[in-house]
Amino acid sequence: MLGLRLAMCVATIALPAHVYAPYFETWTTDGLTTTAETSGARYFTLAFLATLSKTSCTLAWNGRKSDLVANGRYLSDIASLRAIGGDVIPSFGGWSADQRGTELGDSCKSVNKIAAAYEAVVTQYDVTRLDMDIEGRSLRRPAGIDRRNKALRLVEKWAAAHGRPLQVSYTLSALPSGLNASRIAVLQNARANGTRVDVVNIMAFDYYDGATIDMGAAAIGATEALLVQLHALWPAKTRTEIAARVGITLMPGVDDYPRGTEETSLVDAMRVYDYAQANGFDTLSIWSIQRDQSGGTWAFSNVLAPFTGL
Repeated sequence: MLGLRLAMCVATIALPAHVYAPYFETWTTDGLTTTAETSGARYFTLAFLATLSKTSCTLAWNGRKSDLVANGRYLSDIASLRAIGGDVIPSFGGWSADQRGTELGDSCKSVNKIAAAYEAVVTQYDVTRLDMDIEGRSLRRPAGIDRRNKALRLVEKWAAAHGRPLQVSYTLSALPSGLNASRIAVLQNARANGTRVDVVNIMAFDYYDGATIDMGAAAIGATEALLVQLHALWPAKTRTEIAARVGITLMPGVDDYPRGTEETSLVDAMRVYDYAQANGFDTLSIWSIQRDQSGGTWAFSNVLAPFTGL
């Protein structure tokens, strides 16, 4: 039965070079294919996979024991999504898991077991990209950062040996001035471990700086700074090659800043879309697709979805 389910869920091609992949809240009962058909988005970043406890190596959707990876949640829905030209990107961590210590690299102390858990997700869902959403306390856990990158390097070697296309993306919060030192340290450790980082996806919201009002300009400024920072990490790469590693995630409407002054509008999204298209970036996303269905309009997805396949 498992073999049949896997056959139904095969990803035959890698992700497009340019893809709109909004985050999808897996703690909801929403369906992937239904959401794709109504929103126009075809690719989703599934948020999030976490472990069962602070000492666990067992992954589950949102860290819930009833939703273990081995149970195969979403397999049939992913097969339906692929049938209409879509796919998914599993995302690991997220704010809650990173704060609780249930992000895989933090809770599991064995590099080999971490790698095995990643490989199990790849084979169970036959996916071609894994996203690491590293925030909060996970940024202050150097042992976890090192284990995670060492494990990802093993997974990359495993995928290459088995002829599997596989990308690794890092989703990191940014300031209007780019990544701060703790975020850059995650990437520096990846480089030191020989881990290939295919995409660096910045969260262009929740700046909490008391100053940012023009969210479109802030997202573009943060990305310009990121391009410089990535070139410093990989100086042999051209700007075009660096740009092909960039992702930008927006939050539709008012974000979490209590003053309510950080509001991303459709005009901001259009500016970011044009900027990403002109520079050949890899990924556009929003947090989250569920936030974009107010009134059933899917307004942000209508703007950003055409980025896929450009």
